[in-house]
Amino acid sequence: MSNELPATVLVVDDMIENIEILNWILADDYRVLFATNGADALTIAREQRPDLILLDVLMPEMTGYDVCKQLKQDTLTQDIPVLFLTAKDQKEDEEIGLGLGAVDYLTKPARASIVRLRVKIHLELKRYRDTLTALSITDSLTGIPNRRRFDEFLRDEWMRAVRSKAPLSLIMVDVDCFKAYNDHFGHAAGDRCLKTVAQVLEKGLLRRTDLAARYGGEEFACVLPATDHSGALSLAEQLREQIVARRCDHPFSSAGPFVTVSMGVATLRPDPHTEPDMLIELADRRLYQAKRAGRNRAIGEDGATSA
Repeated sequence: MSNELPATVLVVDDMIENIEILNWILADDYRVLFATNGADALTIAREQRPDLILLDVLMPEMTGYDVCKQLKQDTLTQDIPVLFLTAKDQKEDEEIGLGLGAVDYLTKPARASIVRLRVKIHLELKRYRDTLTALSITDSLTGIPNRRRFDEFLRDEWMRAVRSKAPLSLIMVDVDCFKAYNDHFGHAAGDRCLKTVAQVLEKGLLRRTDLAARYGGEEFACVLPATDHSGALSLAEQLREQIVARRCDHPFSSAGPFVTVSMGVATLRPDPHTEPDMLIELADRRLYQAKRAGRNRAIGEDGATSA
């Protein structure tokens, strides 16, 4: 018996009777949410992240087309498949909806068998796409996000911080004397070492909104949205101590008898005239400073208060 949770379907229609019909059709197989207007639909979509949205075209105040536009412009909701519901049966209406990013059309009144079949097909397609996406943004060795995901995440959080005027912090992490570790213990042990560091970083982050990623080789990065510099530096020190506490022997390290890391911590308050690379460069400089100062330490710079 499968323990997999049922997929979530958001039904958006200003007519309660239409929602009740679709709930009757889908409730046995899926978790069904509903909204009776566009504004509520957008809020629920952002907060609940449904797997599929059935969206009525003709609604007062905000049409289904308007809702779809906003869904596709938001990184949190842009990948949720949208099926338009309409009483119309005209080619130009389908062209408009599909042009906005919808994946299909359902004509009202809804036929139960067709609704179930279309919903099942598009949910299966979404699961397949999600699986491919997850593989493409996951580091195959450590199982945490890879450099591609780091770049995407940092860019998105940078833009979010521009809008919110919140600070954004970054921790760059380098495993100390890793070449000596590899040379002495072999590459298989080196891989296990990197996995251990990755696990500590991922588990040590305090919020779901934070990201730990493998940056490349023996380097890792932690992105901390809406985190000031003192908070980021404190977290970096906790993570450093947790890695030391794993007591992975490293007799050929100049930083101590166990595997340790050096960290560069940087904080900026993004604005429309700056780029994410500025944060990476700032954290990199502090990382190299930490390595020159003897390794096994975190050194930071707060650029968020300098503007």
